[in-house]
Amino acid sequence: MSLLRLCLLSTAALVAAPVLAQPAPAADSAATTADLADEEIVVTAVARGADRLTTSISVSSLSAETIQQNAPRSVAEVFRNLPGIRSEASGGEGNANIAVRGLPVASGGAKFLQLQEDGLPVLEFGDITFGNADIFLRADFNVARVESVRGGSASTFASNSPGGVINLISKTGAQEGGAIQGTVGLDYGEFRIDADYGGRLGDGWLYHVGGFYRQGSGPRDPGYDGNRGGQLKANITREFDKGYLRFHAKYLDDHAIGYLPNPVRVTGTDGNPTYSDIPGFDINNQTLHSRNFTSVRTLDEANRPTERDIRDGQRPKVFSLGFETSIDFADGWNVVNRFRWADISGDFLSPFPASVGDAQATANAIGGAGSTLRYASGPKAGQAITNPAALNGNGLLASIVLFDVKLDSLDNITNDLRLTHTANWGGAEVSITGGFYASRQTIDTSWLWTSHLLEVQGGGDAALIDVVNAAGVPQTDGGTVAYGASFFGNCCRRKYELEYSTYAPFASITGTIGDLTLDGSVRFDFGQARGRVFGADLGGGRVGVAAVDVNGNGSISRAEQQTSVLPLGSPSPVNYNYDYVSWSIGANYRLRDSLALFGRYSRGARANADRLTFGPAINSTTGALTDAGAAVDFVDQAEGGVKFRQGGLLLNVTGFYASTQEQNFEATTQRFFNREYQAFGVEIEGGWRQGPFSVTASGTYTAAEITRDVLNPGVVGNRPRRQAEFIYQLTPQYTGERFSIGANIIGTTSSFAQDNNALKLPGYTQVNAFVSVTPIDRVTVMVNANNLFNTNGFTESEEGNIPANGIVRARSISGRTISASLRYNF
Repeated sequence: MSLLRLCLLSTAALVAAPVLAQPAPAADSAATTADLADEEIVVTAVARGADRLTTSISVSSLSAETIQQNAPRSVAEVFRNLPGIRSEASGGEGNANIAVRGLPVASGGAKFLQLQEDGLPVLEFGDITFGNADIFLRADFNVARVESVRGGSASTFASNSPGGVINLISKTGAQEGGAIQGTVGLDYGEFRIDADYGGRLGDGWLYHVGGFYRQGSGPRDPGYDGNRGGQLKANITREFDKGYLRFHAKYLDDHAIGYLPNPVRVTGTDGNPTYSDIPGFDINNQTLHSRNFTSVRTLDEANRPTERDIRDGQRPKVFSLGFETSIDFADGWNVVNRFRWADISGDFLSPFPASVGDAQATANAIGGAGSTLRYASGPKAGQAITNPAALNGNGLLASIVLFDVKLDSLDNITNDLRLTHTANWGGAEVSITGGFYASRQTIDTSWLWTSHLLEVQGGGDAALIDVVNAAGVPQTDGGTVAYGASFFGNCCRRKYELEYSTYAPFASITGTIGDLTLDGSVRFDFGQARGRVFGADLGGGRVGVAAVDVNGNGSISRAEQQTSVLPLGSPSPVNYNYDYVSWSIGANYRLRDSLALFGRYSRGARANADRLTFGPAINSTTGALTDAGAAVDFVDQAEGGVKFRQGGLLLNVTGFYASTQEQNFEATTQRFFNREYQAFGVEIEGGWRQGPFSVTASGTYTAAEITRDVLNPGVVGNRPRRQAEFIYQLTPQYTGERFSIGANIIGTTSSFAQDNNALKLPGYTQVNAFVSVTPIDRVTVMVNANNLFNTNGFTESEEGNIPANGIVRARSISGRTISASLRYNF
């Protein structure tokens, strides 16, 4: 039976079931006090909604009000305020590295953490290469709250989520009203409008609709409007006597710059480095993107010449339809079904500096001794560069590999069905849930990388550079060195046509006797990977280099002699099955109304997807696994702690342990990983409210190490790259009747840039501030400052040691940006 047919039959059965009476859950009402209210009902990664103080899981939420006050520039910046979540918000409005409680991020994305919208995954896998889930996710006025579960039941109530779940829960119209808001960047290019409205449509009907549109250069000026586009979401709910049926739709069409590492000067020692700007380039506020480097010629996935627009950047295109229903069809019996079909595609284009070095030495490496340089684009195009050592005051050239990836299809279809029976057995309240999850995830992408020379200059003014050898023969085409990734050894001309099917029956039981709650859950995931890969390094069907007239001028240039061509006649198959079991047991004891103790042990796993095709785990002839265990990475976790709530005071303290397997691939270094990790830590979350004053805070201490590495045993015993020992956030706030002011302080201690534990990324504290005034009813004026003190904050580095020329390629948080908003509430 096809997945679509199964979902439709489930829907028909639910709609035909006898309908009794229960109002739809009022998601909108959680938007006021979610951050400090433990009595709020948890709905993420649990069998049924439950009070926080009676659950044995670690859960936190952020209200819509909190999100809007903090004025995050991306969903990754939203996630930084969740305890235990390490969100490297330096990639723009997507492409963030997101980790939880010491579970590693050896490459990118959110491998062990699932990102959801209304209880279903945005993508089945959170770390699809150049298709990370957060690229396709936007937080706007549609969001009622963001809820996160770390570890705990996540592994048994959601596939591929052993570390946890972050769920964006939408407004439903249960709370009538809405708003329209205009926002302008005061010191950066941003013009944005947000709007939403919801309420009742007569007896038994609810609706909500909202979205945003924005245009501008973004926090780092590339010389053009790199951020432009928007989103529209809507849902309509029919309430029955004991249930509801909700239909929802989403349309997202956006462009956002994807920031990759940029050059920065590092002096001192690896253990005590000093990071400073290169002359002509501000690491906090500038980017290598440029108005003089906006389009390229290359070959497409069928080896045909085509032109690509770098200004597309991270280009998510999503159209989805779905429904959610909950019905109490008999005494103590409830059925819930969630379904979504999503048409997902897009692009990812961004310049990556394969190296940054002396301009003359770079020219000689391409054209031989005595080579000269000239401008290939911009206002000086065609002019000779007579003194390369003085170029832009830094004498540097960036050897760029343009990460150019067509996301032809990331379509998915997902259904989650669960049946729950609750009864009183022998004085104990017992809830039993059984369910079945099914999804199909397509990964159809094409890598069309090219190589270029670019001067190191900010402000969107960097020009492409041509090389001419000593004999006067051009060695480049308009700044293009090769129509392939020549700076990476001509790798990476690839095309994937993959499909992953996931199926998972699951069950749980929860029993409450007095103040003691015990629960256990189990999930059996089984799936299959089918498809083919062209040009992948699987032992066959490797990419080739040929002479191709890419620009169609009738002659073959030096750059065109280095054109990467896909071997379309010799694909490598992918054809394997996998399965694994996840389980979790927990206990919660409520000592009194305001105090509870809890503990949990879990074993979960994550199926590897497209990144597995880069390594030796798949036979290039048969597509079968060469190592049966390679398809799945397991995570064992233990946690225990205390939860306290009384009046305006909230305190949660959780100790945790995690043992993690990981097989992964890193595109920027072309390395495959096969290793294990161990982490211990403590997570603290607290809040206090007294009248108009409030403060929320969280901190996570993590001691992590690499315990096994098959391919690089020298790193065993080291701390995983980019894993800080302590991360924290603090939000003090005053909220009066017509005036509110506060700050959101986010920080981290130092970490190591790479697994060799040499070069350090310094710790930093970022301060975001906000003030709002309501001069008349319904009208609010707000000013938000992101990174108020323009702090340098480095989240990753390609180098593990300071190189001889002192130039490190690193990704930093963006510098200070200040925005002003005018809002009218309906």
